[in-house]
Amino acid sequence: MTDRSVDLAALPDAAQARLPQILTDLERVITLETPSEDLAAVAAGARDLAALIEERLGTAPEVVEIDGVTHLRLRFGSGPVKVVLLNHQDTVWPHGTLERLPFSTADGILRGPGSFDMLTGTIMSIHATAMLLDALGDAAALDGLTLLITGDEELGSTTSSQLIREEAAGARAVYVMEASAAGALKLARKGTSDYHVTVYGKAAHAGLEPEKGVNAGLELARLMPLIADLADAEKGTTVVPTTLSGGTTPNTVPAEASVHVDVRARLIEEQQRIEEQMKALTAQLPGARVEVTGGINRPPFERDAAAHLFDRAVALAAELGIAEPTGTAVGGASDGNFTAGDGIPTLDGLGAVGDGAHAEHEHAIISEIPPRTALLAALIADQLAD
Repeated sequence: MTDRSVDLAALPDAAQARLPQILTDLERVITLETPSEDLAAVAAGARDLAALIEERLGTAPEVVEIDGVTHLRLRFGSGPVKVVLLNHQDTVWPHGTLERLPFSTADGILRGPGSFDMLTGTIMSIHATAMLLDALGDAAALDGLTLLITGDEELGSTTSSQLIREEAAGARAVYVMEASAAGALKLARKGTSDYHVTVYGKAAHAGLEPEKGVNAGLELARLMPLIADLADAEKGTTVVPTTLSGGTTPNTVPAEASVHVDVRARLIEEQQRIEEQMKALTAQLPGARVEVTGGINRPPFERDAAAHLFDRAVALAAELGIAEPTGTAVGGASDGNFTAGDGIPTLDGLGAVGDGAHAEHEHAIISEIPPRTALLAALIADQLAD
């Protein structure tokens, strides 16, 4: 049940009143570029975000560095974790993007690198928490809440996945602040796997003595249709060869050729099937050798993990007097896949409403920020209540 010490009806107005500060905070984080692959930039972004959190919440988060990647964690109280707000502050955009896509708030639209994916959601997390502090008057009332902001989500969360899973273990709810193109909450996501298939052959002069070579390109060409055929459309499993490389010069039999393979699956059984079949690939061309690296990255996020929390979101939206949320299933993965895959109740897509993740037209709709921040605050209070 909802914590009745929080006046739900007052939350939308409280969120609306915070909008100018939210936009100021968004300008601050968006204009400090944090491309995932630049660990120093991610660390600098985390330090500034930690200072911002302390300014808004009165408490500085813990800095957690794992293999050179900087993450932030703020725990309230000393009791067991009940609610985790899951965010990331790294973006796909390289340094200098602001020169082409500057921060702006014209015509009710927020723009800038990371505005949609997912800095708006991160700032919403901070302000929803601040709203509850204002309403409850005591940080002790938030005992069991964790605010987690990672720094490598766009690279597959290779250093943060275990941190996320350990922090959320046993939680009542994980709220993932990823954005939503149409505002629908994410009730299911496909799991992801990534493979790199390399064929090794033998170089030789293509004109003088090609028979002495072993053409890695030809062997890879044979394998690629076999890889693509592992897909199962009826089960929602896609297997897509993507980036290709091979050879050295136009007159040399290629001694090496490779392809990346993107796999998406709704079911863990399908992920495991693909894993087994990818790792079983072998060469047929005499003298060639196949090496397959990579594997399962994120497990599927199945509907059962989100069902109860979505029902609560619908009920709380009615109490708040805001539009009823809708739900959807998507092919893209998020850090919510880790927690949902572990059986932890997880609701995703609570962040910005807009469009253009990883695209030039990335943007968020400003008018959607206050009601969704109010909904997040209500969802937190709902799950913290004893």
